[in-house]
Amino acid sequence: MVFKKVIILMMGCLGMSKQPTLPAPPAETAESSSTDVQICGSKRIRLSDGRFLAYTERGVPMNNSNHRVIVVHGFGSSKEMNFMASQDLLEELKICLLLFDRAGYGESDPNPKRSLKSEASDIEELADKLQLGSKFFVLGVSLGCYPIWGCLKRTPNRLAGVALVVPYINYKWPSLPSDLTRDDYRMGLSRWAVFVASHAPRLLYWWLTQKLFPSSNVLDRNPAFFSRKDLEVLKITPGYQLLNQNKIRDRAVFDSLRRDFVVAFGKWDFDPLELCNPYPQKESTVHIWQGHEDKVVPFQLQRHVSGKLPWIRYHEVPDGGHLLVYDSDVCEAILRSLVLGEDPPQMYRPQC
Repeated sequence: MVFKKVIILMMGCLGMSKQPTLPAPPAETAESSSTDVQICGSKRIRLSDGRFLAYTERGVPMNNSNHRVIVVHGFGSSKEMNFMASQDLLEELKICLLLFDRAGYGESDPNPKRSLKSEASDIEELADKLQLGSKFFVLGVSLGCYPIWGCLKRTPNRLAGVALVVPYINYKWPSLPSDLTRDDYRMGLSRWAVFVASHAPRLLYWWLTQKLFPSSNVLDRNPAFFSRKDLEVLKITPGYQLLNQNKIRDRAVFDSLRRDFVVAFGKWDFDPLELCNPYPQKESTVHIWQGHEDKVVPFQLQRHVSGKLPWIRYHEVPDGGHLLVYDSDVCEAILRSLVLGEDPPQMYRPQC
């Protein structure tokens, strides 16, 4: 029950995909050396370790675009995630959105050695294989922001701009003040879940797939986890299909989710709150977008992060919850600030 609550908390990680996570299809034979192959309806590139990543494009074709933005999906999602930017806007700004399945999701091969470093490396390799140039934009959503923190740590020189949308908070970051986290129930849930996922995966698998006790399938619409606007979104979406026991019973799906969760909420090899400004010679191109009514990631913590890292430009949506990428106006502001450097409307400045 507790871990399911935590999973749902992170499923707000967004975006909810149009199709649930599935085991990756069999990789091509060793004779296939193409870096851009068509498989199961999606294009895939081969990474240096032999794994394949599947990706899709939205907006302007890559060769005709002025801006290439790699979109990193959240927990339990895929490259089919929703990002409510209109085709008209993408054509106006000449943006190509590149959405890919992270390791073990959708049609991408799993990575049993998943780590902070490998997640950042996958993004860089994807950019290189697709010849995006020396610099490219990245946009992460909730749990999909931890690979981007890795990029900011390891390869900031490759990033033309960064948007962290409702980025989740790892309560193991050493610099988080105890007065902000002491009474935060999310911290206890995440630590308990990481312990069980790391040390008792068989027990966790049994609990999530057993039928002896009542399940918590209705939690994905629990107002304790989602704001009013989030609940409005959930009314017109199929919900979190990945929580269906038939899906989680597949060990490939379960193992990918478990590894992703443990890396995201486990101990990191750096503290993001101690990062130095990687772009001291110019105006910041790094943005955090947060919903004031977010019940998955509290805005107080997000304000603390931006306060510790003043080179990050912080934007707060007054009535926004965790599902910001379902708001077309917010998505337009995100892209305009990211690729053009435009100041978002006054309404997105945090109110004290």
